[in-house]
Amino acid sequence: MTAVAALAEYAARYRVEIGEPAGSEWLRVDHILEPGGPELTELLKRDDEASGHRSAHANALSLMSFYAGRAPATALLLWALEGRVLDIRPRNLWVRPHEGHGIAAVAVRSAEFLPGGLDTLYDVVLRQHLLPLSEELHRRTRAGLRQVYGGVAAGCAMGFCAATREKVTVDPGYLLERWRSFVAKAPGGLARLGDVEVAAGKLVYLRNTCCLYYTSETGKNTLCGSCCLTPRPTRQAAYEAGRPILTT
Repeated sequence: MTAVAALAEYAARYRVEIGEPAGSEWLRVDHILEPGGPELTELLKRDDEASGHRSAHANALSLMSFYAGRAPATALLLWALEGRVLDIRPRNLWVRPHEGHGIAAVAVRSAEFLPGGLDTLYDVVLRQHLLPLSEELHRRTRAGLRQVYGGVAAGCAMGFCAATREKVTVDPGYLLERWRSFVAKAPGGLARLGDVEVAAGKLVYLRNTCCLYYTSETGKNTLCGSCCLTPRPTRQAAYEAGRPILTT
């Protein structure tokens, strides 16, 4: 089993298919990033129909939170554990949309690694991928760029947090330090948009931006567990108590 395939044991979000996938349901990420392209239109449409958003703004924020927490998760955890950067540049990466919202599957052309360390990770996850996607969502929906970047930060954080929540786990203290190394100089000012903490033996994320989940039909005026509209001490207490929470 390759190092890439082995990470699926930690959580479903790290599962990646190896090899160029076949089928029209797969979307290549560099096509998703094309200005005005139909692939991103399709992703927005699916998320809107599944969640019943009241606005295009909320639609964009929802899509980014789910997408950022799924597509780059494997690369983030591999870097955290091994210091290597999986080649998930947009032309080498495909996603298959879920029937509802979110991403059902991710595929990479091959399980190859790029030379370099943290700056290379910034390049393939953020500069070439999630930040351009944020800018395209901003152009299409007028969603505030800081709020969309908040979804990027939350999704990237879940790339670290999820590995502390399943039967096979990674030490939360170790991953917390790796997260802090990642976010400290991350492009897009991600460090200002939320914090990862340890609660009940797991990593949790406390957002400083709102994803407008409560405005959707599925949200039904309920705030997600990490929402900045809930006082920070209340969120921390809920996490420590292990009460059910909604996460990206």
